[in-house]
Order: sequence, then structure tokens, then C-alpha cells
Amino acid sequence: IAENTNYPNQAQELGIQGRVFLRFVVTSTGKVSRVEIIKGVDPLLDEEALRVINTLPDFRPGKQNGVAVPVWYSVPVLFKITER
Repeated sequence: IAENTNYPNQAQELGIQGRVFLRFVVTSTGKVSRVEIIKGVDPLLDEEALRVINTLPDFRPGKQNGVAVPVWYSVPVLFKITER
């Protein structure tokens, strides 16, 4: 996730940083679905976090009693300005 996250220039210029918390479902076919922001920081960062999660590759689906089932995941996406 971190490798594919692009810190929005406008957010950097404004000094906006923080952690965006999201949740999503890995469906029984392994696709990412129903991506939602649980706790946002700023629309600029929230939009980028959504974009990154929506571009995740397919997962191996979770199994229960040998049957593939949908599984919810929660993940934070950190945006931190580093000094250059």
C-alpha cells in the first residue's frame, strides 16, 4: 500500500498529514469490494487512500469450513510529511 500511495502535493503544501482508516471486504472470489472510510483526515488524503485500496490486487479469499467466504479488513493509510 505504501509503495503505491502518492502524497497529494496540495496536502503537503498545506501541511496536512495523518492516518486515514479504511475498511473493505475481500469477497469469496478474492476481489476488493465495499471500500469505506472509517475515519478520514482531509478530503485530499481520503481520496488518495480510497484510490490506493481500490487498486489492490486480488487476494486469496478467506475460508470457513473449507468454503470461500467474504472477509472484512480494516487498514490505516499513513500520510506523514518528511523533511527533505
